[in-house]
Amino acid sequence: MWTAKQLSTFLGGVVEDSLFAFWWLAALRGLRRGELCGLRWAAVDLDRGLLFVERQRTTAGYEVIEGDPKTAAGRRADALDKRTVAILREHRHRQLERRHAINAQWVDSGYVFTRKDGQPIHPNYATTRFRKLTDRAGLPPVRLHDLRHGAASLAHEAGADLKTLQDLLGHSSIVVTADTYTSVLPDAQRRCADATAALVLAADRHTRHRIKQKRRRTGPPDATKNKPPRPISPDQGKRSHRSRGRN
Repeated sequence: MWTAKQLSTFLGGVVEDSLFAFWWLAALRGLRRGELCGLRWAAVDLDRGLLFVERQRTTAGYEVIEGDPKTAAGRRADALDKRTVAILREHRHRQLERRHAINAQWVDSGYVFTRKDGQPIHPNYATTRFRKLTDRAGLPPVRLHDLRHGAASLAHEAGADLKTLQDLLGHSSIVVTADTYTSVLPDAQRRCADATAALVLAADRHTRHRIKQKRRRTGPPDATKNKPPRPISPDQGKRSHRSRGRN
């Protein structure tokens, strides 16, 4: 999985790529390859900043299979930030320019990510294209699916809780989210551990301060109070017995 800096390097180098919006959504919003390949403009509301995951295009060998999302929870609405909306608007603008350029040869499929003729891209093409761009950028090799993991990890590091991550990724259970992502951010966990330790230490200092204040008000404890009795030595026991005998 890439660091934030490596991801920034990759995205900065593919701004002019025809699938730049594809890489951006995978890396920042955590959409699956199949969800992106199955995304239609009818499911994108740029005015409201919403993207609805309703369909996916997956493969069985090389055959493309289109259907519902991976799980029932996979059918979801994703909120889009202003930067993402701007990127999708630019992508739409470029797509319309290509449509006008080839006119009658354009196939109005309605998909967000298409080939030059308007037909939807093959999911395997996205994988192959991503690998080539990664090699060209000279970055450590990662899978396309790793962009999804990176999106979750970055969101977690930015402060998103597990419930937010579950909704973002369309997981059917928060247990899946927890098992997958709570161990991938040692830096975030370290900050959490430091914050917890600081909280405990602060409470400890507060308790010791209160004890000191109480001692100043009441004075030192009486050393004779609650003092345990001295143990009786064997000789003391014998002397006590002889004294009773004389009496």
